Amino acid sequence: MKLSSFTEIILPDNYHTQDFLAFHHRDEKGASEIVQQSRMKKGIIWHGNPALLTVSINKHRAQIQLEVDGDDAHQSEKALSTLASHMLGLLQPVEEFESMYQADPVIGELVTRQVGLRIYQSATPFEALSWAIIGQQISLSAAISIRRRFIQAIGVKHSSGLLCHPTHEQIIQCSEHDLRQCGFSVSKANALLNVSQLIDSGELKLAIIEGEIKRLTDNLLAIKGIGMWTINYTLLRGFNYLNGSLHGDVAVRRNLQYLLRQEDKVNAEQTEAWLSGFSPWKALVAAHLWRQQSSSGY
Repeated sequence: MKLSSFTEIILPDNYHTQDFLAFHHRDEKGASEIVQQSRMKKGIIWHGNPALLTVSINKHRAQIQLEVDGDDAHQSEKALSTLASHMLGLLQPVEEFESMYQADPVIGELVTRQVGLRIYQSATPFEALSWAIIGQQISLSAAISIRRRFIQAIGVKHSSGLLCHPTHEQIIQCSEHDLRQCGFSVSKANALLNVSQLIDSGELKLAIIEGEIKRLTDNLLAIKGIGMWTINYTLLRGFNYLNGSLHGDVAVRRNLQYLLRQEDKVNAEQTEAWLSGFSPWKALVAAHLWRQQSSSGY
């Protein structure tokens, strides 16, 4: 049996529809996401059931539909609206940031040119963390390939044919060898397995309770194979957290060099110091740096 629910969200006039779609179209082979024109379809797990999430954007409206496989599927228009608002980046107060920095002598022109830019979110914090682990110290194309094989090997299929991104419950049924077959290194495979086991046991909660970023950061740092780049990217893509420092990201450093018109490369320490002046918006500034040269890589 398939149950369906629907909701609609009004978008800001300056919403970056093509950037939202580009984020979900990184893998053109579409194992778990398909983007066609102004529509994105994504397989997700909804209260334990395979589901197909469809986001269709027409002018300043986002129409969201959820088709869930299973007789006991939980239906809630409010929960669906919350998920969509999260993924669309609408929970981020970017207007406040823009009002502060559009006149800035260094980034003002960039912010004005990219007004309305948001950080588009993964469906869940766990999906964001999985992607961050996969993407450690490898190229975007290599990470996309590993992610595809990972989803194909472990993901649950929705009746539409799209696969759903694996949950921690599915991953703990796997071995290190299974993940190695998908292209994971030994350290990445063990990091993802350890995270999944800790979440399953209740020892780790992928949640920010009353804004306690430090507690979640410390808990993740205690896991071998997870460092600050992975944590900051997870916070950025899974929690709408706009103050992580992505100074370790090569594209951020390269685009900062371009922005500052420097001949010499900008290193991680210099980037960290420069971004610190924009707290509590460091990650959003990094996203503006990403976006100045590419919509698909940020």
